[in-house]
Amino acid sequence: MKRSLVFFMSLSLVFAASAQDSSKEILLTVMSYNIYHGESAYSPGNSNIQKIAALINAVNPDFVALQEVDSMTNRTMGFNAGIKKDLMKELGELTGMSAYFAKAIDFSDGGYGEGLLSMFPAVFESHALPTPKGGEGRSLALAHVELPGGQKISFAGTHLCHEFEENRAAQTLAIGELLGNLPHPSILAGDLNFNPSEKPYSILSDQFLDAAEKFGNPSATYSSQDPKDRIDYVWLSKNSRWEIVEVRVIPVDYSDHFPIVVVVKLIL
Repeated sequence: MKRSLVFFMSLSLVFAASAQDSSKEILLTVMSYNIYHGESAYSPGNSNIQKIAALINAVNPDFVALQEVDSMTNRTMGFNAGIKKDLMKELGELTGMSAYFAKAIDFSDGGYGEGLLSMFPAVFESHALPTPKGGEGRSLALAHVELPGGQKISFAGTHLCHEFEENRAAQTLAIGELLGNLPHPSILAGDLNFNPSEKPYSILSDQFLDAAEKFGNPSATYSSQDPKDRIDYVWLSKNSRWEIVEVRVIPVDYSDHFPIVVVVKLIL
């Protein structure tokens, strides 16, 4: 089901003038979800895309970062009646959002990587991330958006290496270089495969705020059957003023991860 842009703008984007300092506030809802390549994590052979699309529509976000996304792979044939699926195209159609796929690797006669959904028209980019220890290739999906009113913002999604901390550290440094040079606000979201005690967390903390930690009482996101680890995040650039309105982890088992939703005010 497609949603109208006007309807979304009325709900998701709010400009409010402060009587005290004449500042403007932009309200944004951001979501991140590792979707387990579009297959139900605990019911093999069944697609989870319809459920994920319905969840996105219920959350009504401005931006969504998706990880473990397949594009036209043989694997998707196994849970889609023998038909290869472009999962981002399908999610874009089901949510009415602009969709983008950033391939990290060739896989199963198709592609595998990151996906972004944007409620606003966007200029999309894909950046390969370093893997100094080898292992699976990784990418950063990046959307540059001009919001109504002219404010620019960049939204990025990624899935860091699950094997080597050296790779994760190199990848966070590369992301910092890509986003840290932007003159406007940026948001980074994704399955980062590290806990707050690890080096890559401290690297990102130099330039970004961990929204869940800043809001307080952060919750585990993995696994959805036995949630013990917090490895899915939304980060906010320190070059801008933010007010964190809400952080919630949604307890659904469509994937082996829980989705995280963050509502923020960007204060101009």
